[in-house]
Amino acid sequence: PTLSFQVLLTSDAPTGDVLLDETLRHMKATEASETVQTWIELLTGETWNPFKLQYQLRNVRERIAKALVEKGILTTEKQNFLLFDMTTHPVSNTTEKQRLVKKLQETMLERWGNSPQRMDRRTLALLVLAHSSDVLENVFASLADDKYDVAMNRTKDLLEMDPEVEAAKARGAEMIWAVLAAFNK
Repeated sequence: PTLSFQVLLTSDAPTGDVLLDETLRHMKATEASETVQTWIELLTGETWNPFKLQYQLRNVRERIAKALVEKGILTTEKQNFLLFDMTTHPVSNTTEKQRLVKKLQETMLERWGNSPQRMDRRTLALLVLAHSSDVLENVFASLADDKYDVAMNRTKDLLEMDPEVEAAKARGAEMIWAVLAAFNK
């Protein structure tokens, strides 16, 4: 089953991204292959296994936010919540956000091939991540009601597909289906 897919490192060549390179080092250092579910828990800091703590990434959200600030996608602000201040990272580059929204909208409406195998893998991954982050409805919110319904129904059908079956047919997108299975668990 996809939840028990073992993640095998095929290359530890540096990517140039600090978090990805750190992840590669952790994967290389593991003595036994770990499952997709285990790596998600480790890389998000959600594991409580004391024997695996050395493989956790530290301050992942903050580091991702900082990288997006450096790229000009987000900005950093302090917001006051009555008794305390909190750092937030609102979107500063709305053009990039709109590009991603438009890409997902067009994929689910104009370029819909009625099959996940016909979708670009990066777009499928973006769709899975948007779903798992509970922002997918926002992606389609600007559409007219009839188009919104079509896009949401197609997305719902796609996300309710059996990850086991789809991973077997995926040819290169097996990991995306394994991640969806882990998020839906």
